[in-house]
Amino acid sequence: MKRTICAGLLVSALIPGIAGAQKKSISQRVDSVLKLMTLDEKIGQMNQYNGDWEATGPITKDGDKQDQIRRGRLGSMLNVTGVEHTRQLQEMAMQSRLKIPLLFGQDIIHGYRTTFPIPLAEAASWDLEAIQRAARVAGKEAAAAGVHWTFAPMVDIARDPRWGRVMEGAGEDPYLGSCIARARVMGFQGKKLGDVDAVMACAKHFAAYGAAIGGRDYNSVDMSLRTLWEIYLPPFRAAADAGAATFMNSFNDLNGIPATGNAYLQREVLKGKWKFTGFVVSDWGSVGEMIPHGYVKDNKEAALAAVTAGCDMDMESRSYITSLAALVREGKVKAELIDEAVRRILTKKFELGLFDDPFRFCDVQRERQQWNNPDNLAISEDMARKSIVLLKNDRQLLPLSKQTKTIALIGPLMKSVRENLGFWSYTWADDSARIISPWTGIQSKVGNGTRLLYARGCGITDTSTAGFAEAVEVARQADVVVMNIGEAPDMTGEAKSRSSIHLPGVQEELVSAIVATGKPVVVLISAGRPTVFNYTADHANAILYTWWLGTEAGKAIADVLFGDYNPSGKLPISFPRTEGQIPIYYNHFSTGRPAKNDSDVNYVSAYTDLPNDPRYPFGFGLSYSRFVYSDLRLSAPSFHAGGSLTATITVTNAGGVDGRETVQWYIRDLVGSVVRPVKELKGFEPVFLKAGESKRVNFTIDVEKLRFYNDRLQHIYEPGEFRLFVGGDSHNVKEIPFSLIGAVSE
Repeated sequence: MKRTICAGLLVSALIPGIAGAQKKSISQRVDSVLKLMTLDEKIGQMNQYNGDWEATGPITKDGDKQDQIRRGRLGSMLNVTGVEHTRQLQEMAMQSRLKIPLLFGQDIIHGYRTTFPIPLAEAASWDLEAIQRAARVAGKEAAAAGVHWTFAPMVDIARDPRWGRVMEGAGEDPYLGSCIARARVMGFQGKKLGDVDAVMACAKHFAAYGAAIGGRDYNSVDMSLRTLWEIYLPPFRAAADAGAATFMNSFNDLNGIPATGNAYLQREVLKGKWKFTGFVVSDWGSVGEMIPHGYVKDNKEAALAAVTAGCDMDMESRSYITSLAALVREGKVKAELIDEAVRRILTKKFELGLFDDPFRFCDVQRERQQWNNPDNLAISEDMARKSIVLLKNDRQLLPLSKQTKTIALIGPLMKSVRENLGFWSYTWADDSARIISPWTGIQSKVGNGTRLLYARGCGITDTSTAGFAEAVEVARQADVVVMNIGEAPDMTGEAKSRSSIHLPGVQEELVSAIVATGKPVVVLISAGRPTVFNYTADHANAILYTWWLGTEAGKAIADVLFGDYNPSGKLPISFPRTEGQIPIYYNHFSTGRPAKNDSDVNYVSAYTDLPNDPRYPFGFGLSYSRFVYSDLRLSAPSFHAGGSLTATITVTNAGGVDGRETVQWYIRDLVGSVVRPVKELKGFEPVFLKAGESKRVNFTIDVEKLRFYNDRLQHIYEPGEFRLFVGGDSHNVKEIPFSLIGAVSE
C-alpha cells in the first residue's frame, strides 16, 4: 500500500500543475497535462497494443513495446490481466517523462473469473435487473484483476443467425436491445467511474455490424439511413445516454464507407448529435484494414481517414504511431484533432483516478476476495436459470420427478464441462472442478433411489452412427430420456459465421433413434445462436434451449428439469425453420400482397414450400404454468398529443405452479407517410403470479411510443389509427384499436 501511495504522489509531483490539482476540475487538469506533452507523446496516448504475455511476465513478442511504454509512446494495452502483470507494466509507464498511466482493456463479454450465460442467452431472460447484476459482477471481478476497461457491451442488432457474433448481443429488436444496452453499461460502470469495483464500458460495434450481408462476419453493410436510425442505432443511443465511457467502431463498411473512417457515424452522429464526450477506439486492426477495403492505399492514408472521421485510439494497427506525426507536420491533420482525441482519452484516465494513483486497481487482497466469491456464483446460477427457454412440453412431461427410477442421459454434451462457458470466455487451471456439467447437475439433484444411465451416442460433428446402438439400449432401460445436443462452443462467435445453422453431424438422427424407442424424450439444446432442428421440434416430447450458460450451467439446467425453478425465458430473436427464411424477424413490413395464412401462396409474398412464420417467434417461451390473457381495455378509444391512453389486461396463472410471465406490448401504425412494421415492441413487464392468481397489468401509450423516422429522417409522430397488441410472445396476442387525434409533429 505504501508503494501505491508514493507512486500516485510521484505522478502529481513531476507534472507541474497537477500537484494540488484536486482543487481543479478534470478539464483543467487535462489541459495542464496537454500543455506539457510533445506531439509524439500525444500520439502515443492514441496508440493501443496487445499484451502478448509470456509465462515469465511482461516479455512481449514485439520487443520494443516496453521501450515505447517508457518513452510515453503507448496509451493503452489489451489482453493484460492480473494485478501482478498490470502493476509491472504500469511501473514501466511511471518511468516515462510525464508518467501518464496506462489503460488496461479486456474483452469481458459475459464474465471474467465467473462466467455468465452468453449475452444472447441473458437477453432471453428479459430481466433487466438480473442482466445488470451479471455485468456488475463481471465488472467487479475484472476491476479486481487490474482491468480498467471492458470491450462490452456489444449492442449490435442481429436479424441473421448465420452471423457468428449474434451470441454477443441482445437479438433482433431495437427496443429490447436498448433496454439491455442500458442495463449492461450501468452494470459494468457501477455507481461511477473511478470506483475500484467498476470498469469503463465500451458500446460496440458502431455501427450496423450485425447487418453484414449474408451473415458473413466482417462483410459489407448496405442499408437505408432510415433503417439505420430505426433499427440499428437505438441501442447505441441508449448506451450513450446511460453514460458509456467509450465506443468501438466496427469492421464493416456502411454504404461504401468503412465505419472506422466514417465521419457521419463518429463525428456527425456520435460526437455531434448525441454529444458523446467519451472516446472512440478502433476494433482490432480496423484502421489498417481500410487498405484491403480499398478505401485508402496505405497506413498513412488510413491514419488520416480514421483520425479525421473521429477515431481517437488505434487498436493494434500501428497506423497512428507510425504516420500521424508526419501528417501533422505536413498540415494534413490539424494539431487540434490530435488534442481533441488525447483530451478525451486523458479525461477518462483522470475520471478513473489513475493520475492520483496509477496502481489503485492493483490490489492483491481485492483480487483474492473476488477470485472465488460464492455470491458471484449464486448470481451466475440465477442468471443461467432465467436464460433457459422452454420451447415444448407435451403432456407436461416436465418437470421431472426427483424420484424417477431410471433416467437415461444421452448426447455429446451431457458430460461437457468447459463447453458450457461458450465463446469469449476465459480458461482457468481449475475449470474442470469449478464448472458444473449437465451430468453433474442432474446427479446432484436426484435421490439415491434414482439410477442414472449414460451413453454419448455421437460427437457433435460426427458423421458416424456407430454409437447409436449403445444409446438406444440405454434409452430402453429408462423411464425417461434426457438428451443434450447442440453446437460446439467455438461454432459461434467472432469469425464463426455458418452457412448452415442446422444441428451439426448426426445429432438429429440420434434423436430420431431415441424417439423410436417410444420412451419420453427431453432434449436440451446448447448453442450460441438460433439453430434449425425440425425433426426434434416435431418429435421430441419436451425441448429446453439452454444456450451456453456459464460456470453454473449444470445446476441451472437441473433446477429447471426437476421443477426447482419454473422456466420463464423468452426468445430475443426469431428461430427460422430453415436458412432460406433468413433474415427473419417479427417487425417486418406488410408488403402490397401479404399472405393471409400459411396456405395462401398464390401471387402473394410467400414461400411455396414452407410457411412464412418462423419455427419459434420473437418473444416465445413456455412455462410450467399456463398464463391466460383476458379483458383487454383502453381508458379511451383515442387521445391527443400531449395526452395519453392507459391499456390494461388481466393475466391469470391458470396452472398449478407459481410462475413468472413477461407481458409484451406491441403497437402497429396502420397508415403512415412511410410504411410501418406489422408490430413493434414498445414495452414489457415481468409479472410473478402464484397458481390461480390474476393481476391487472397496465401500459401507458403516448406520442413518444408512436414516433418513427420519416423519409427525411425526422423523428415524428402522425395522427391516425393504430392497433395495440399484448401477449406472451409476438405471435399469440390480444389486440385492440386506438387513434391519435391532431396534427403531424414537427
